[in-house]
Amino acid sequence: MRRYVTAMTAVVDDTKCTGCETCVDECPAVAIEMMNEKAKVIKDLCVDCQTCVDVCPSEAIRME
Repeated sequence: MRRYVTAMTAVVDDTKCTGCETCVDECPAVAIEMMNEKAKVIKDLCVDCQTCVDVCPSEAIRME
């Protein structure tokens, strides 16, 4: 039986994001950018490290 691992990606809740840019500064994969004063994850660059989830002071980022 084969098991497949599905990669998760960080997702930003725009209603909670305050635009502080902490996640942008801390992302080791440089996978987060600011767009309209909110964080946006570049899914193709996200490496599923969850650093952004851990550092977000407004708890606006989750893994899906």
